Amino acid sequence: MKRIFNVLMIAAVGMLISSCGSPKKMAESAEQLSVSCNPQVLEVVAGNIKADVSVTFPADFFHPKAIVEVVPVLVYNGGEVALDPVMLQGEDVTENYEMVPEAGGTVNKTFEYQYAEGMEKSHLELRMTVIHKDKRIPFTAPYKVADGANTTYMLVKTAGSLAYAPDAYQAIIPEQNEAQILYLINSATVRPSQLKSDEIKAFQDFLASIKADERREIVSTEIVAYASPDGKEDFNAELSARRAKTASDAFNKKINNKDIAVEANVSTSNVDEDWDGFKELVSNSNIEDKDLILRVLEMYSDPAVREREIKNMSAVYTTLKDDILPELRRARFIANVEFTNYSNDELVALVNDNIEILDEEALLRAGSLLEDANQKVTVYQKAVEKFNSDRAKINLGVAYLTLGKDADAEKALAGVSDKNCTYYNNAAGVVALRKGNNDAAVAAFKKSDLKEAQYNLAVVDILNGNYTDAAAKLNGAGSFNEALSDILTNDLASASKVLANANCACKSYLKAIIAARQGNADDAKAALEIASKDEALAARAENDIEFAKIR
Repeated sequence: MKRIFNVLMIAAVGMLISSCGSPKKMAESAEQLSVSCNPQVLEVVAGNIKADVSVTFPADFFHPKAIVEVVPVLVYNGGEVALDPVMLQGEDVTENYEMVPEAGGTVNKTFEYQYAEGMEKSHLELRMTVIHKDKRIPFTAPYKVADGANTTYMLVKTAGSLAYAPDAYQAIIPEQNEAQILYLINSATVRPSQLKSDEIKAFQDFLASIKADERREIVSTEIVAYASPDGKEDFNAELSARRAKTASDAFNKKINNKDIAVEANVSTSNVDEDWDGFKELVSNSNIEDKDLILRVLEMYSDPAVREREIKNMSAVYTTLKDDILPELRRARFIANVEFTNYSNDELVALVNDNIEILDEEALLRAGSLLEDANQKVTVYQKAVEKFNSDRAKINLGVAYLTLGKDADAEKALAGVSDKNCTYYNNAAGVVALRKGNNDAAVAAFKKSDLKEAQYNLAVVDILNGNYTDAAAKLNGAGSFNEALSDILTNDLASASKVLANANCACKSYLKAIIAARQGNADDAKAALEIASKDEALAARAENDIEFAKIR
C-alpha cells in the first residue's frame, strides 16, 4: 500500500511539472502568448505615441514561482526608446508586482512615448525575461506588437491665416457746397444786395470751377426755403413756399447765369417753420438761458405751444428776435457734387511716382492692390510714417509676416494702441503661433472675430489632437488644413471634395494618402508622383506608413 501511495505521489508531481513547466520552458514557449495592440498602427497625436497593449497568458503557462519582466521598446530609424519594465509575478512570489494566476489571465497596459524624429518608421516590441531565483532567462525573441508611427497631422500648415485691416477708401466721394440768402421778416422778395454777397460770389466761383475739374461733377442742386418759427403756422407755410419760388427764380437768372451754366437737376422745397435751424443756432449761441430754451423744445412738440412758451420768456425772446430769428428767414442753394477718386491703376502708379500725395485711405487701398509683399511693406511704412495709425501698423506687421520676417512683424505690431482690435489679435496670434507659444496664440485668436482667427485656432486644435474641433472650424475654408482635418477625422469624402481641383505638391500628397487609405494604389502612386516634385515630400513618402501597403 505504501509503495502504491509513493507511485501516485510521483505521478502527481510529474503532472504538476508537466502542466506548469519550468521557468526555462516559459521562455521557450513564448508562441503560446496572445498579444494585441490598439491601435494596430501607431499614431503620433500631439507629439506623443500611445499604445494600449494586452498580453494574454494561457492556463498552466505562468510558473507560480517565476517573475516576468516585460520591457516595451519602440524601435525606430535612428535608435530605440525603452520604457520602465512591467513586472509580473506568479502566485507564489511574495513581491508586490501584478500577479498572473496559474489559471491564466490578461494583462492590459498603456505605453506612451514622446515622438522623436525617425519614429515615423518604427515598431513597438515587448522584450520579455523570466526571472527565477538568481537566473534571468530571456524569451527566445521579442514580441512585435505594432508598426508605426503615423505622423500625418504633422503636415498641418502652421504659418497662419493672415488678414489685412480694411481701408475706408471711396471710389466716389460725395461733397456739398452751399450759400444762402436772407429775407426780411414776412417778405419773400430777394434783395439785390443778397445776390451780391461774398458768400454768393464764392458759390458762383465754385460752380464755375467744376467745369475745369475733371474729377468733380455736380449731380444735383437743391433750393430749400425756410420761414422762422414765429408767427402763425399757416402764414409761415405760405411764406416759405413763396420764398422757394423767388429763390428758384434768382438762382436761374442771377446765380447760375450764362457764364456758369451748370447743367444739373434742380429740386426746390420749403420748410414751413425752421425749428431744426432754430435749435442749432441756439445751441451754438452764447444766450444766457439757452439751456432753458432747448428744454422747452424737448418738452413740447406742438409748434404753437413752443412759440408761446418761448415768448413767455420776455427777456430771452428779445434776444432771439434780434439775433436768431432773422438768420432763419432764408433760402439755401446747395450743390451736390461727386468727386471721382483715383482708380486702382492710378493708385498703383502713384505709389511709384508720387506717393506723398496719397492720404491714409489711399495708401491703405494701394497696399491692398499690390501683390508683391515687399511693395506692401513700402506702402504701409509710408502710412505709418505719415499717419501713425493702428491700421497702418497692423498691415505693416501682416506684410512682414507674409515675407516671413516675424521679428519685424512683432515690432510693428507692438506699436498698435488698440490691443482689442480684431485684426491686431489675429496677427499677434500668428506671431505667437510661429514662435510655438500656442497658449498665447489661442488667447489672441479668441479675441478676434475674423474667420482667419478660427482657421488659426483649428491649427492649434490639430497640434493638440482635437481633430473634430479643427474640422468644424475649418469647414468651408477650402484650404489644405481643411482637407487635412477631414483626413484626420477619416472623412475622406469631404477631404476629396476640398482637393478636387488641386494639383500642387502639398495637396497632391493628401490626395495620395486618401487613395492609399481607400486601397487605390494606382491613384496613390500618381498623386505621389506630383507630390514628389517637392524634395521634402518625396523624402517623407519613403518612410510614411500611410503608403506601407502600396510600396
